[in-house]
Amino acid sequence: MDQSALPGGLISNVVRIGATVRRPRTARSGFVHELLALLERRGWSAAPRFLGWDEQGREILSHIDGHAAWTADRRRAACSDKGLVRVAELVREFHDLTSGSSLADGDEVVCHNDLSPKNTVYTLDGEDWRPVAFIDWDLAAPGARVHDVAHLCWQYLDLGPGVVDVPEAARRIKLVCDAYGHIEPEQVVDAVLWWQDRCARGIETGASQGDPAMVRLRDQGVVDEVRASYAWVSAHRSALGRGD
Repeated sequence: MDQSALPGGLISNVVRIGATVRRPRTARSGFVHELLALLERRGWSAAPRFLGWDEQGREILSHIDGHAAWTADRRRAACSDKGLVRVAELVREFHDLTSGSSLADGDEVVCHNDLSPKNTVYTLDGEDWRPVAFIDWDLAAPGARVHDVAHLCWQYLDLGPGVVDVPEAARRIKLVCDAYGHIEPEQVVDAVLWWQDRCARGIETGASQGDPAMVRLRDQGVVDEVRASYAWVSAHRSALGRGD
């Protein structure tokens, strides 16, 4: 059967075979499969389905047809106000489905923990990019709602030195908060800083321990990029949190 490598692969090799996606087993696979099963039982279609294991020991997931926003042009098209609102609504949906479940383990919800345009599947209606699903659930774990909302804002709004219009970034953070509901921009900005610091330190620690993926990310300058984004968000913390 024909197979093709899927975009990305900074951490692991992922291939498509027919209507399935094959991924290497990870330490989190068991938890992720339970989560995907819970979402399937509750009728939520915006995540892949776990279908079993192949002869090479890779997990088999259903393939979700659509497009991921890998390039800068695609990211701009996908991250329209309309797209951001729908992404926030999808996050609220799966958070609510996991709230109170055994998988949440006493925390508010199960978080995806890696929400970004590249991990979102979109369908196209002319020039309108409509988010329909999230993929790459490998980092999913119990957590606080604001953590996913903050990661969303960081990644979909590219919060960092490349942002030239701070009031516009603040407006879009508030747009996401309003679409999700019951989370304030100030909370989100603080959580963005938490994520950025955590990310940079995690890569540095992993690289120092010889983790090949973390070494690759460090050598590609990702730590420096994240630290620069942290400095930018910190400098504009008050303005971003006002939601003006």
